[in-house]
Amino acid sequence: MRQLAPGVAIAIVLAVLAKIMAEGVAHGAAGLPKIPLSPVMYAVLLGMLWRNTVGVPAWTTDGLNWAMHRLLRTGIALVGLRLTLSGATAIAATALPVAIGCLATALIAGTVIARLLHVPKRLGILLAIGTAVCGCTAVVAMSPVIRARHAETAFAVTCVVLFGCTAMVFYPWVAGHFFGASPVHAGIFLGTAIHDTSQVIGSALIYSQQAGAPEALAAASVAKLLRNLSIAILIPVAAWLTHREEASAAGHSAPLERTSVAKLVPFFVLAFIFFILVRTAGDSLFHGAAAVNALGAGAPMVAPAWKAAVDAGQTASDLFLICGMTAVGLSVSFTDMWRIGWRPLVAGLVIATLVGACSLALTLSMLHFA
Repeated sequence: MRQLAPGVAIAIVLAVLAKIMAEGVAHGAAGLPKIPLSPVMYAVLLGMLWRNTVGVPAWTTDGLNWAMHRLLRTGIALVGLRLTLSGATAIAATALPVAIGCLATALIAGTVIARLLHVPKRLGILLAIGTAVCGCTAVVAMSPVIRARHAETAFAVTCVVLFGCTAMVFYPWVAGHFFGASPVHAGIFLGTAIHDTSQVIGSALIYSQQAGAPEALAAASVAKLLRNLSIAILIPVAAWLTHREEASAAGHSAPLERTSVAKLVPFFVLAFIFFILVRTAGDSLFHGAAAVNALGAGAPMVAPAWKAAVDAGQTASDLFLICGMTAVGLSVSFTDMWRIGWRPLVAGLVIATLVGACSLALTLSMLHFA
C-alpha cells in the first residue's frame, strides 16, 4: 500500500480537479461561456499536461500503473451492471458486422501499408492488431507469439497510445454529429473505431456525459467486448503461422507452444460478462418480487434495495473510470512519440483512419437499415 499510495493519490487529486473544472465550466464559472465537457476529457488532458511539464516521479509509477490497469479494469467490468443479457445480445447483434468489418480492414491495411512504407512485417502486424482488437493489450499479447523485437513492440504501443488518445478526444464529437438521435449506434461506433479498451470507455464516457445518454457507454462496452474476444482466435492463428514459417526455414518441425486461456481472454472481460449475468438475474428475481409485493405480499424493500445496489455499482464504476483515465493521461509522453520515426507513425495513422472510416460507414449503414 505504501508503494501504491503516492501514484494513486496523484490520480485521485487530478481526477477531483478535473471534475471540479468540468462542473465549473458547465455552469459558466468566472464569466466563462457554458461548455458542457466531460470530466474524463479534463482528466486525460490534465494528466498529459502534468506528465509533459511537471513530470512523473519514479516513486509514483507503481500506483499509477495500478490505477491504469487494476482500477480502470474494475471500472470497466462494473459497466456490465448497466446491461442485461437480452440488451447486450441485441447490441452485439448490431455491432458484430461492424466489428468484423473493422477487423478485416485493419489486418488487410496493416499488411499492405507495411509493404508500401517498408515497415517491418512484424511491426505492421502489431499496428494492425493493436488498432483492430484491443490496443496495448493485443500488442503485448501478440508480440512474443510473432517473435517481435522489443523496439517493434514499443513502437506499436506508442502508436496505439498516440492515435487512440487522439480518437478518444475527437470521435465523441463525430458520434454526436452522425448518431445524435441514436446513442446505441454512437456507442457502437466508438466501440469499434477506437484502439484500446480504456480509450473506448473514455470516449464513451465523454459522449454519455455530454449527451446525457448513458446507454452509449453500455453499447460501446459491448462492441469493444466483441473485439477483445477476437484475440482468442487471432493469437492461436498467428502462433501457428509463425511456427510454420520457422519450421519451414529451419527444415524441421517443432512442437507448437500452448497459450493459456488467461492470455487469450483478459480477466476483466470475463468479469464484465459476469456482471451482465448478475444484473440479468437480479432484475428477473427482484422484478418478480416487486410484482408479488404489489399484490400484497413479499418484502417491500427487496426491489428498491436491488436498485440501490446497482446504482452504487454504477457510481463506483464512474469513479474508478475517471481515476483510471487520469492515470492513462499521465502515461502519455510526447517525447517518446517523437522518437518513433515517420514511417511507423504514418502507417499507424493510415490504419487508424481507415478503421475509423470503416466503422463510421458500417454503423451508418446499420442505422439506416435498422
